[in-house]
Amino acid sequence: MKNSRIYLSPPHMTGKEQLYINEAFESNWIAPLGRNVDMFEKEIAEYVGAKGAVAVSSGTAAIHLALSLLDVKRGDRVFCSTFTFVASANPILYQGAEPIFIDSEPESWNMSPLALERALYDAYKEGKLPKAVIMANIYGQSGKMDELMTLCDHYRVPIIEDAAESLGSTYHGKHSGTFGDFGVYSFNGNKIITTSGGGMLVSNDLNRLEKARFLATQAREQAVYYQHHEVGYNYRMSNILAGIGRAQLEVIEDRVHAKREIFKRYECLLADIDGIDFLAELPETRSNRWLTVFTMNHLEIAADPFEVLNFMAVQNIEVRPLWKPLHMQPLYSGALYYSHSEHEDVSHQLFKTGICLPSGSNLSEIEQVRVVNCLKESLKGAKRKEGIF
Repeated sequence: MKNSRIYLSPPHMTGKEQLYINEAFESNWIAPLGRNVDMFEKEIAEYVGAKGAVAVSSGTAAIHLALSLLDVKRGDRVFCSTFTFVASANPILYQGAEPIFIDSEPESWNMSPLALERALYDAYKEGKLPKAVIMANIYGQSGKMDELMTLCDHYRVPIIEDAAESLGSTYHGKHSGTFGDFGVYSFNGNKIITTSGGGMLVSNDLNRLEKARFLATQAREQAVYYQHHEVGYNYRMSNILAGIGRAQLEVIEDRVHAKREIFKRYECLLADIDGIDFLAELPETRSNRWLTVFTMNHLEIAADPFEVLNFMAVQNIEVRPLWKPLHMQPLYSGALYYSHSEHEDVSHQLFKTGICLPSGSNLSEIEQVRVVNCLKESLKGAKRKEGIF
C-alpha cells in the first residue's frame, strides 16, 4: 500500500475557527466588513507591537498598497530582495516602476547590506534613489535589520518589510514586520497561520493605514451614491476569513514552538550526514522556522537537489528547491542586479544547492522520521553513483 502523502507545510486548524465563522453567519456579516475583520486587525497589531493593521486579500495586495501609499509610479525605481517569491516584486510592475534586485548575504540568506550599500550609492550618484526598498525575511529568519535600516535611513529611503514568511519571528526582541515604514504578512494556506488566503499590512502610521483601507475598498468616497476620485482596489478581507485568522492567531506561539521543535529534530536526525548546512539563526533573533531548509556542500554530497526532489516525490513526500532568484526569472530578464560581492552570488548558489523539507506544525514524529530516512536513502544513492561509498 502506498504511503500517505507528506506535504511541505499544510494548513493546521485548531477546531475553534468554526466558532468565529458561525459568529459571522449569525450576524449576517459575511462581506469584507464586520467584527472579525476589526478584531483580527487589532489582535495582529497588538501581537506584533504595531500601532495598526489593515486586513486584505493577500500579502501581495498589502505590498501593492504600501507602494501606492509611497507614491511609487511609472519611471520610479524600487529595490527588492532577489531571493524571494515573485509576489514580493510583482506589485512594483503593477505601479509601472522598475525593480532592481539585491542579493542575499550568506548568514541570514536575506538582503545583503553590502549589495544594498553599493546599489544605494550608485543610485545617489545617478540622482535617482529608489522610492522604496522591499526586504523579504526568508523562511522565517529576519535579515540584518540594524545594518539595512541604517543604510536606508542615511539615504531617506522608505522600507517595506515583506514578513510574509516570518510572522512570530523576532530580531533583538522586536517582531519581524515592524521595522520598516510598512510590514506585510501572508496567511496563505502554507503559512504558519492561515486564513486560506489573505494578508495584513501593518504600520505605525495610522493616517496611511486609513488611506490603505480606503484604497482597498475601491477608493469609494463617503457619499450616498458611488463616487470615486482615485483608482482603488478590491482588496479587503472577508469577515469569514478574518474569523479563521483570529482562531489561528490564538495559537501562533504554539505553532512557532512546533516548527522550532521540528527543526531541532531534523538537525539531530541528520547530524551524521556531512555536507548539510542548515539556515542558522542570527544572534539575538528568533526564527519561526516556517520551513526547515538546508544547503548541500557538493564537495561532500554528490546529489543534486533536483535528484533528491525526484526521489522524494516517488516516496510521496513533498520537498522543494529554495527560491529561484528573481533576477534569474524570465519575467525579470534584463533587470539590474547587485550581487553580494564581486566574486560571490549568494542567492544563485543557494538556489543551486538548497532544499526545503516538510515542516508543517502538524507533522508527526513518525512522519518526520520517514522523511529523514528517505532523504538519507536519496543522498546515499547519489554518493554510490559517484563512487563515494
